[in-house]
Amino acid sequence: MTTFKDFSSCVAQYDPEALPVSAAQAIVRQWASPVAAVERVPLHDALDRVLAGDVVSPTNVPAHDNSAMDGYAFDGTSLVSQQTGIELRVAGKALAGHPFGRAVSAGECVRVMTGALMPDGCDTVVPQELVTREGDTIRFPGDTLKRGANRRRAGEDLTQGQPALHAGRILRPSDLGLLASLGVGEVAVRRRLRVAFFSTGDELRSLGEPLDPGCVYDSNRHTLFAMLRRMNLDALDLGVVRDEPAALEAALRSAAASADVVLTSGGVSVGEADLTKQLLRTFGDVAFWSLAMRPGRPLAFGRVWSGERPGVGQPALFFGLPGNPVAVMVTFYQIVRAVLLVMSGASVQAPPAITATSTQAIRKRAGRTEFQRGTAARNERGQWQVTPTGSQGSGVLSSMSEANCFIVLAHEQADIDAGDTVDIMLFDGLI
Repeated sequence: MTTFKDFSSCVAQYDPEALPVSAAQAIVRQWASPVAAVERVPLHDALDRVLAGDVVSPTNVPAHDNSAMDGYAFDGTSLVSQQTGIELRVAGKALAGHPFGRAVSAGECVRVMTGALMPDGCDTVVPQELVTREGDTIRFPGDTLKRGANRRRAGEDLTQGQPALHAGRILRPSDLGLLASLGVGEVAVRRRLRVAFFSTGDELRSLGEPLDPGCVYDSNRHTLFAMLRRMNLDALDLGVVRDEPAALEAALRSAAASADVVLTSGGVSVGEADLTKQLLRTFGDVAFWSLAMRPGRPLAFGRVWSGERPGVGQPALFFGLPGNPVAVMVTFYQIVRAVLLVMSGASVQAPPAITATSTQAIRKRAGRTEFQRGTAARNERGQWQVTPTGSQGSGVLSSMSEANCFIVLAHEQADIDAGDTVDIMLFDGLI
């Protein structure tokens, strides 16, 4: 059986002591397989679910030619034959859902409202604001519009048999409206990915427990829970696990038995009490890396099983994240998030990077990728500017709360001067 360590060593730029972020992203994506299970859900339960197959339009949208605005429908050949003013007799009216009952003769028009079925014999609509009406007669300049203006054609939005939405799409509110317009009441979606997570460390306390000297409240579980819920995944909180081998092994087996992916925070660096790392050397098929990344240097990735040894029982993909709160968030968004999307069956696109001007100098060492936290805004000329949010320590969680973007400093970049251009990744749509 090929191990994660064997596979990782075949990847370009592989250096377990200083693995570039791009190499780590490439490795983890290779091991992500979408969940196979599919279920049908009603539209009201389909928001943020991943579409399991293409939805083909069962009809033309719109189903018939209709008016794009309030006005008067008529035969547009009169625009060609008359170069001066047009004069037409109003033969009746058509409303949305209430069509005009007969064909329109030459010299006639029909008063139409937006969405009304185009009457037989009509192909053009003149907006009501261009018209002068006296009794049943309208007049308007013949050079104000072209034949076919202001008419929506049948199938203009979607043609019958055309895919309306493609497999892998994460369904948005507009998608649900589109499906409803097609008469589709339920859709096939992928099963929600199940992700189990827990924190490790004797110093951690859950909310509501007293803080002993040297102890801290566990924030990482709440952060992980929120990030997973924002992705509409099934999040299984297994609590805090003490630095005790039997407890850690039991937690890992339980997590593997109940989830597709297991996330832990803490216990993967080189400290004497980092038992997760020691245990997984024999219990799982896991590669341990030091990423060329700040924050988020230590990371473990691989598989764990619910059985007594590797290869026995139910497998789950495993990510051992750092213990510092900001490092947990950065490694999740830069390494883990894309894998969870792929495993959910979603079509993954990298968040767009935006160019901004740094308002101040930023210290940066070449040879690692940094994700500093910043506040970005447009200046009076509409150009993006960004300012770091103070201290960038990996334990300063307030730097994430105050920020609205990552300042992405590339692997090869060095110090940034005020006024230099940098890439930013906005939290909106990511977090």
